[in-house]
Amino acid sequence: MSQDRISPMHGIDTVALDWALRMADPARADWDAFTDWLEADPGHAERYDRAAATLLDAEEALAAYPEVETPVEPEPIWRSPLRWIGGAVAAALVGVIGVTAWQDRPQPYAVETAAGETRQVPLSNGSTVTLAGLSRIELDRAEPRRAVLSRGEALFQVRHDARQPFTVQAGSLALVDLGTVFDVRLGQQTRVAVAEGAVMVDPKGAALRLDAGQAVTVDGHRLLRADMPPDEVGGWREGRLAFDGAPLGMVAQDMSRFLPRPVTVAPAIAARPFRGTIDLDAVRRDPAVLGPLMDVRVRRAASGWMLEPRE
Repeated sequence: MSQDRISPMHGIDTVALDWALRMADPARADWDAFTDWLEADPGHAERYDRAAATLLDAEEALAAYPEVETPVEPEPIWRSPLRWIGGAVAAALVGVIGVTAWQDRPQPYAVETAAGETRQVPLSNGSTVTLAGLSRIELDRAEPRRAVLSRGEALFQVRHDARQPFTVQAGSLALVDLGTVFDVRLGQQTRVAVAEGAVMVDPKGAALRLDAGQAVTVDGHRLLRADMPPDEVGGWREGRLAFDGAPLGMVAQDMSRFLPRPVTVAPAIAARPFRGTIDLDAVRRDPAVLGPLMDVRVRRAASGWMLEPRE
């Protein structure tokens, strides 16, 4: 669920209403998540009861307007505790709470990818997110200009709107687009790199502007800015990974998103810096190519490949 909020229209508690709708539908009910939400705040139970009462008000509103005809075979959109509720009651519910409040209720969803998979996610505002392997992004149809990257890496191609900027939350780092194509990577180090336009990093804190050809890496509480050729931003889509002094442990973590078997690094060399470009297709064909490139020994391990010091 997205964070709690109350719609400015009619003071509707859209979060509680969304829970009421979800829990009334056996196909959508998530009792574990619902219990967690109830236990998170003593006031949530009362809010849920009010939302459930709103749904009953919708049924009463339908009964008060006999001219609203229910189709002979209505397609159910959610189930009340006692009966199937069709499109006519949904219309009455919209009448009770207001069209804007209904549209503004949270409609969260998430998209995930498996190792070696990439996936393009079109958004309703004309923007596009391309996910690398082993990545997860959280979105909300009620907030189409906001995204949360919770794992992995994603390339954002944003249709800019100065009146309503596109925002991304990547771990603890907040980003605001300024007309942009940019890449965000989470891992041992969070990195943001811009291919086109500009991005505002940490707008309520450092307010650091990144233009095309620039990148920033989060190092503890510091933001370290560096140059990065724009054509290398999102290069993983063409099968290239470029690094400029990244520790081998992070390089292995990045490669593992694009390979069918993970790559790990022996602790003795995990912090060793690596500079160079990796051809992912060549690694897929024969991981041994990493040996001369990184000056390591590549050993087949139980679950994947291990990079070790040369003997």
